[in-house]
Amino acid sequence: MTEVKSGDTVAIHYTGTLADGSTFDSSDGRDPLEFVVGSGQIIPGLDVALPGMSVGDKKTVEIASEQAYGPVNPEMRQAVPREGIPPEVPLEIGTQLQMQTPDGHALPVIVVEVDEATVTLDANHPLAGKDLTFDIELMRVDAA
Repeated sequence: MTEVKSGDTVAIHYTGTLADGSTFDSSDGRDPLEFVVGSGQIIPGLDVALPGMSVGDKKTVEIASEQAYGPVNPEMRQAVPREGIPPEVPLEIGTQLQMQTPDGHALPVIVVEVDEATVTLDANHPLAGKDLTFDIELMRVDAA
C-alpha cells in the first residue's frame, strides 16, 4: 500500500471537535476534503499527521492551538465608534460582518461587544486559541 508523503494529493473524511466534545466541522455527508500534503492548504497540525498513513487508515489527532489557528491576538480586536457603522447593519453579539482593509481586502469580523458609544469587532479566526481534535480517515492517495 502507498503511504502518504509530502507532496501527495490526499482525500480525507474528518470530524473536528473542541475540548468540550462539540463538533465544529465535519465532512460527513460531503465529499472528502482533498489537498496536497505539506503545501500549507490545511492547518499545520493536521498536515503533519498524515505522512505514513495508508488508504483506509483512521486516527485521532489532537492539535494544540499553536498548530491550528494560532493564539488569540488582542490586536485583532478593535472598538469602533458606533456612529461609523450604518444603522441597517445588525450589531447583536456574535453577528459576523465583513470589513474592508485599507488595501481593499475583505476581512471577516465578529461583533463581540456593544455599548452606546462603541462596537468591538474581533478579526481573530473563530477557532483561534482553541485546541482541536480531528478524527480522520484516509480515503485516497495520489502519489506525487
